[in-house]
Amino acid sequence: MEMNPIYRNILMVRTDRIGDVVLTTPAVHALKKAFPQSRISLLVAPLTQDLVCGNPNIDEVLLDDRKNEHKGLFGFIRLVQLIKSKKFDLAINFHTKKRTNLLCFLARIPHRLGYKNEKLGFLLNMKVFDDRPQGNKHEARYCLDVLKALDIYEEECKVFVPLQDEAEKWAEEFFHENRLDRAQLIIAVHPGASCPTKRWPLERFSELINILNDKYACDIVLIGGKDNLKNAEEIIENLDVPVIDLTGQTSVGQLASLFKRCHLLVSNDSGPVHIADGVGIPVVSIFTRNQPGINPERWKPLGENSQCVAPAPFKSISFKKGEVEDPEYLNKIEVKDVLEAVDAVFKLC
Repeated sequence: MEMNPIYRNILMVRTDRIGDVVLTTPAVHALKKAFPQSRISLLVAPLTQDLVCGNPNIDEVLLDDRKNEHKGLFGFIRLVQLIKSKKFDLAINFHTKKRTNLLCFLARIPHRLGYKNEKLGFLLNMKVFDDRPQGNKHEARYCLDVLKALDIYEEECKVFVPLQDEAEKWAEEFFHENRLDRAQLIIAVHPGASCPTKRWPLERFSELINILNDKYACDIVLIGGKDNLKNAEEIIENLDVPVIDLTGQTSVGQLASLFKRCHLLVSNDSGPVHIADGVGIPVVSIFTRNQPGINPERWKPLGENSQCVAPAPFKSISFKKGEVEDPEYLNKIEVKDVLEAVDAVFKLC
């Protein structure tokens, strides 16, 4: 087999959500390992830049700011011009959207690697088969498999999230102001998720927190986005113990620094799971869904001390448009199941 050329200026594209970006970092590491003298840039959305800035395997972080600078047709043209000016000789597109495939084509990047699909995939000239919907492998492993087209075969699959200086300063002040001591067990709890079908019932989170506090005498920090403010209020109303509520108050960079100082994250299947994994703390991840492509096999935390809680695999329930045909399905995971996973984490640690 003829070996691929040594690419000197490489663009990696991952402009989607938090977890997706973090799970691409093993591929970033593998690419830099294979081409140590090459310049590697990563194009992401503004939301996720704090998860990759400072990564030693990335020489430059570029932003696709679709809400501001790169909004609309003229904004997209500005982005094309920016990418074109960088004179990349290889683009690796992990985010299989029409926008990103068109971007790399119009920027005249000569080698364009990505998934073969119906989202302008014909604009790629190095295509790989997309079997991710089957969910037979982890998403991080799927990302690594893309690199096989470049004769890169990497077994190590460990995610990494760097810590930002400003976020570190914020975390130190937060711990001081709230008199949190790392000698005392600290558990972060994230009851949110991007889709309603991924959200374990709020009353069960309340019950879980009450039991955790009683059993482990721990401090609980509640986290989540601004869209989870009402849910956090409902959880707190049903608690018998105090918690520190940070819902809607943290950036992704601050979450990374917060998690680094915690001993455990309990969360629905969502982006914060992978941030916590990336800074090296164990996670108990709750999967209300277990179907091909949206299963724990593809999206579980990769840390060896982490645990997943999920119902048995099934095919009969529909999750179309973010709705569950039978709402009782979300109740299949009981509080005791999650508690057993927490106990397992602390035994392993």
